Amino acid sequence: MPSRRTRITPQSSHGQLAAALTALREEFGVPEGFPAAALAEARSAAPPEPAIDLRDLPFVTLDPVGSRDLDQAFHLERTARAATRAAARGFTLHYAIADVPGFVAPGGALDAEARTRGQTLYLPDGAVPLHPPVLSEGRASLLPDADRSAYVWTVALDSDGSVVDARVERALIRSRAQLDYPSAQAAIDLGAAAGPLALLPEVGGCGSRRSMRAAARASTSRRRRSSGTSTATASNGARRCRSRNGTPSSRSSPA
Repeated sequence: MPSRRTRITPQSSHGQLAAALTALREEFGVPEGFPAAALAEARSAAPPEPAIDLRDLPFVTLDPVGSRDLDQAFHLERTARAATRAAARGFTLHYAIADVPGFVAPGGALDAEARTRGQTLYLPDGAVPLHPPVLSEGRASLLPDADRSAYVWTVALDSDGSVVDARVERALIRSRAQLDYPSAQAAIDLGAAAGPLALLPEVGGCGSRRSMRAAARASTSRRRRSSGTSTATASNGARRCRSRNGTPSSRSSPA
């Protein structure tokens, strides 16, 4: 059979694709833009001031190149002080989610529009956001060097990466850097990663080490059970031999 050849499609084909995607948007009622009331609310709303201040933690974000809707940030460190000995040899993970709900008043214009949309749609020709970009890519986004309200999970991990303790609280944070996947991976591969990024390979390897130890324990348990079964079988065989040779077994009654 002749081999297939890859061909670059002419510009007219791209035009046809764009027209087809536009038709799909129209067929399924994909919204374009936001109502004026929702935009006004997104520009003026503000979340309540959090009672907890975690701006001393150097959070970073990690997203595709060029992202602006930064809704997650993290900080990872070795545990300095812990209540248990297991946790003292592990790590502490702080995982932050942008406090978008703090900007959305129940029953307001933003709330109504978000309920209509349901979720952010990612299409071949672009994304259709759940919230106005002025909010999702600006005022609520965890951009570097900006104070932001967030929900923060603090998770204590032991040396195997197992969760020892966890809590969640609303806090004020400040991201220090906006990282992207390609540069972060390159830094890790070169051994040049710094800060929380440097610990990711170590924490990620905890699961593998834990699985290996679990497999070793299971193997040891199987060997012990196998050894116990062999011993019992040999003992029963010896009793049967003694009985056949005329030696009273434990079940024989006295003459």
